[in-house]
Amino acid sequence: MSNPYEISEIRAMEILDSRGNPTVQAEVLTKEGYGRAMVPSGVSTGRCEAVELRDGDSNRYHGKGVKKAVENILSILAPSLIGMDSRQQRVIDEKLRKLDGTPNKERLGANALLGVSLAVAKAASDTAIQHLFEYLGNRDKYILPVPMMNIINGGAHAGNQLAIQEFLIMPIGFNGFSKALRAGVDVYQTLGKVLLQKYGIVGKNLGDEGGFAPPMLETREALDAIIAAIEEEGYKPGKEIGLALDAAANEFHSKGKYSIDGHDLSSGDLHEYYQKLCTEYPLISIEDPFEENAFEDFVDLTRAIGKSVQIVGDDIFVSNTERLQKGIDMGAANALLLKVNQIGTLTEAIEAANLAGANDYTVIVSHRSGETENTFIADLSVALSCGQIKTGAPARGERTAKYNRLIKINNDLGRRGQYAGAKFRQYLVL
Repeated sequence: MSNPYEISEIRAMEILDSRGNPTVQAEVLTKEGYGRAMVPSGVSTGRCEAVELRDGDSNRYHGKGVKKAVENILSILAPSLIGMDSRQQRVIDEKLRKLDGTPNKERLGANALLGVSLAVAKAASDTAIQHLFEYLGNRDKYILPVPMMNIINGGAHAGNQLAIQEFLIMPIGFNGFSKALRAGVDVYQTLGKVLLQKYGIVGKNLGDEGGFAPPMLETREALDAIIAAIEEEGYKPGKEIGLALDAAANEFHSKGKYSIDGHDLSSGDLHEYYQKLCTEYPLISIEDPFEENAFEDFVDLTRAIGKSVQIVGDDIFVSNTERLQKGIDMGAANALLLKVNQIGTLTEAIEAANLAGANDYTVIVSHRSGETENTFIADLSVALSCGQIKTGAPARGERTAKYNRLIKINNDLGRRGQYAGAKFRQYLVL
């Protein structure tokens, strides 16, 4: 008897991401289903991330083409997977890893492997006539995530002088996803007016993730503007809408010092800087406060403020279970930023999420700064029911696609869905 889940065809092509750079699109067809995946790309990347394969041909897209990765899918990965059962995600992902044969997926490219891995899951869910989040999650009830909205861009994501890469809001004080999303959008739009009044038309410049990129110089300048927008909308900072930072400290660290707000700080000075910010503003989450190998500094900050502030590891962990386990053993951070393209297959990403949850680390499913209109991470955040998603400002199609997908999921779930809200740190992936 024919197996409807059997993979019958795999396609691939070069497409564009939100920066206009090439990326990989993979399509997987089963006997009765279809799945498509588009691979994102980051600019602020950890050195231990899985490797994107780029062509290096300066005559095409300034060397950033991905024809080699596409060809690897068509000539190496596809022939090996045709005939396999698309429901066997772990087996398929293990085969992908063996076909590449390198620890960081540099031979065939993590972008090639991930495109196929995600498309397999989508094809299997389509064959099963299930939403992707239901296929992956298989739960009776689901948690809708608190959106972490990056509404002021700095660092590598913008053309201003802010060292901190992302200034985010988290609408936690609401009893439903729809109300929370609306509050975030309200604040974002009002912030645009606040910045326009203070800086003129350049105040409404946008960064890579849809947040505003005004000509600011210092961290407090950005935080003050956000507080003003929250209060102007009639919301309560800290109670209804919390603040968060993605420092991305790799980007302003050099020769043992951190250059921020016009000063060169030691790790100890930067530690005190964060603590002072937390007393002045309702900060509830700080991501990558130190450079990627400063495990001890992460430990110290987590001990100091980790009970009241979520300390998130991105570049330090790169969604890698070995690095995450080291952090767990030491007590470095208390949350994992989960980016599927950092590790290269869906199975490995879920393993990292499970390891985090089993050790009381919260999980935030995250986009990349170079995104596509693919909505996979919206479904993944609900499938894991981790309670948090980071997917940019409520602007630009590649960001709003994820929010619109969450609106659809929330609508379809009805009473089977619950908004994480103020309990966002209590939902642990298991």
